[in-house]
Amino acid sequence: MAETTSAEVTASGRRVLVTGAFGFVGGWLTDELLRRDPGIEIVGWGLKADSDSGAQRASRISGMAVDLTDRDAVFDAMDTVNPTAVIHLAAISAPSEAKQDPDRAWNVNLFGTVNLAEATLAKAPHARFIHVSSSEVYGESFDEVDGPVDETALLAPLNLYGLTKSAADLAVGRLAREGLKATRFRPFNHTGPGQTEGFVVGALASQIARIEMDALPPVLYVGNTSVRRDILDVRDIVRAYASAVLHEGPIEAEILNLASGNTISIAEIAERLCGMARIKIAVEVDPARVRTNDLARTLGSSARAEAVLGWRPQIAIEQTLADVLDYWRARVRAHPKRAVKNGG
Repeated sequence: MAETTSAEVTASGRRVLVTGAFGFVGGWLTDELLRRDPGIEIVGWGLKADSDSGAQRASRISGMAVDLTDRDAVFDAMDTVNPTAVIHLAAISAPSEAKQDPDRAWNVNLFGTVNLAEATLAKAPHARFIHVSSSEVYGESFDEVDGPVDETALLAPLNLYGLTKSAADLAVGRLAREGLKATRFRPFNHTGPGQTEGFVVGALASQIARIEMDALPPVLYVGNTSVRRDILDVRDIVRAYASAVLHEGPIEAEILNLASGNTISIAEIAERLCGMARIKIAVEVDPARVRTNDLARTLGSSARAEAVLGWRPQIAIEQTLADVLDYWRARVRAHPKRAVKNGG
């Protein structure tokens, strides 16, 4: 990755700073931004490429290794880049990972966000600041609201990850009152090709791919089968982020949900993936995969995002699941020894 040193903006007039640029969502966002504005300059901040998709796309953008928890480094790097927009994706994004290392989750998700937002306000006050929060901030509100949750619902997180994201969400909102040109997205669960096994669809698809390679017995192990989730395709999610970057003039909303408005149970996801498998696979509940205090349902309204950005999801869940399964089939074929090891 070539380090960016010039503060000059490219001919397209846009220089976008993306934190977490070399991860799962960051890779898809890079594709979408370049597709819609080939002249855009993208500067990625990250410590490593943390997914296959991120590693493959890293050559298409300029990069800087910036630790968001190092406040001085963030301010210095922001001064160097001078972006026209900032998209903050970097986070400890898996609830299980946040639970295992709470200090790191707080440092990255809250204090890293504050460092970045304050650096933007101080060094690039003209820049649009797009903060990616999470539907996890709503927590108990899903049980209190009869129907889809909109942006007016109370923040009532149920886990450490949701708590750190709620705190960061509120901090960005406070800085918006001080002049930060902020838009806060609260995306619901999303998946797609390239997502790790730390999330449910990737975990199930990777098992099936290994079963088809005879690396595992023909049994798909699942956790909470009855819970229902509002799940989108990552390619739909990044369309919203790109629309915010490319939007002319101010965005007439501070907070935008990104949701499908539909739910699907984990049992249904497992059933559909098994229906796509090349061999017959049984489904069994693994007690070790069952999460306690899990919400029965998450369901969101994205009416505001449609009104403000003209955004609505376009990719059906069946297509998403098929693409994720094909991704894992290709990955397992490329690394057969790793598949056996991981399966065993």
